[in-house]
Amino acid sequence: MNVTTASSERGSGAFTDAEKAAMKERAKEVRRSSSKNANGEPELLEKIAEMDGADRVMAEKVHAIITAAAPSLAPTLWYGMPAYARNGKAVVFFQPTGKFKARYSTLGFNDSASLDDGSMWPTSFALTELTPADEARIAELVQRAAG
Repeated sequence: MNVTTASSERGSGAFTDAEKAAMKERAKEVRRSSSKNANGEPELLEKIAEMDGADRVMAEKVHAIITAAAPSLAPTLWYGMPAYARNGKAVVFFQPTGKFKARYSTLGFNDSASLDDGSMWPTSFALTELTPADEARIAELVQRAAG
């Protein structure tokens, strides 16, 4: 999320409407995950289908890359975003531009991702398009993150 945009939307430091909506989505996801349906792929695909043009195309590509590179990660939703989990915890997620009105989509990795590289490493990447080299890099990162 663009910090300047978030700050101006917040005003007095309260959560933005988009952040409140994401928290509500997360609460629904937690309730749903505690039910017997452990397969989150239908909900993930439905969320991708709801996205606008470029976000949807990018999310579909990212989904294909991640599911091919790390089939052990379970498709799920995380704060209303497509995510892929290990042992119920989101490891990698896709944040479309439309989520928080950002200028680029983000591929992010949570602390459970096995990406450690010395004392400093990136945990998110801005995505504006996906070249074959980008796709290969994502596949490599996701394989490492999946452990």
